[in-house]
Amino acid sequence: MNVSDFDFDLPDELIAHYPMPERIQSRLLVVNPITDGDAEMRHKSFADVESLVQPGDVLVFNDTKVVPARLFAQKQTGGKLEILFERALDEFTFLAHVRSSKSPKAGSTLIIESDVKVLMKGRQDALFILQTPSDLPVFELLEKHGHIPLPPYIERQDESLDASRYQTVYAQNPGAAAAPTAGLHFDDDLLVRLKGKGVKTAFVTLHVGAGTFQPVRVDNIHDHVMHSEWIDVNEATVALINDARKNGGRVICVGTTSVRSLETASQSGELKAFQGDTSIFIYPGYKFKSVDGLITNFHLPKSTLLMLVSAFTGKQNILSAYNEAIQNKYRFFSYGDAMFLSPLK
Repeated sequence: MNVSDFDFDLPDELIAHYPMPERIQSRLLVVNPITDGDAEMRHKSFADVESLVQPGDVLVFNDTKVVPARLFAQKQTGGKLEILFERALDEFTFLAHVRSSKSPKAGSTLIIESDVKVLMKGRQDALFILQTPSDLPVFELLEKHGHIPLPPYIERQDESLDASRYQTVYAQNPGAAAAPTAGLHFDDDLLVRLKGKGVKTAFVTLHVGAGTFQPVRVDNIHDHVMHSEWIDVNEATVALINDARKNGGRVICVGTTSVRSLETASQSGELKAFQGDTSIFIYPGYKFKSVDGLITNFHLPKSTLLMLVSAFTGKQNILSAYNEAIQNKYRFFSYGDAMFLSPLK
């Protein structure tokens, strides 16, 4: 199976560079597969999610919180560079992508705005290990000097609105360098209405890394090595999901990160609590163990996320749905519209 099998042409004007004025104003394409190549599609508003879920269903959200992960700095020689936080190793040390004309050497000092100095300690594969001053923890450094890490296809600088809109309303656990974007469509009122309907909510944590935007650089997808991300699927979430399924409720993941979390925790064949790193790579042929439905945004061509949704609903169905969305001028990617996907049986 080749990466080129997951390609599509997207007009530039369909890339969403700003969110809709209200979260629930996005559109929703509902896809119900019959076979892979035959699917029922319906055009809805995101607010219609309320009518697509039933009492006893469980919506699984990723409660990671995006941190101001982009830092602008310079070397002591004056050369400018950009630092993109990937994950914290401890209170004062973190892994990051560093973009500069020439990579900084171990032992060199990087100067953040306001003369804050960060030590470059070495490398871990393609990432750099950076250490903050002893009186400035990593997340405090980011909060004081960082910028919202908008994805590379949003071709503008971050603005004040991004601090709230590139963040879910239920975000709790700091550590993400990118938003779990399917959750951006939910507002507090919709969550209250869903609860009132009898829909249950469960939370997992997956700290989305900047690696989520890295292209697949191999032709055969089986040769691709997934980046690693930290997840937490706790006992309470496991108990709620298992109880719901026993009683006929569906498990509907909000976003591919929730899918990857549950499927990692289900590798034994049974959903169990799990905390640690995952590099699970889901592509067509994968048998899902814990997911009955998926709410997700539209993903980049040739991306691992497009491969995941193709595994869930069928590759031909997904490509047809994307073509349907393009023909109807849906908005794509992080600030774009959404899909409600049922599984291919």
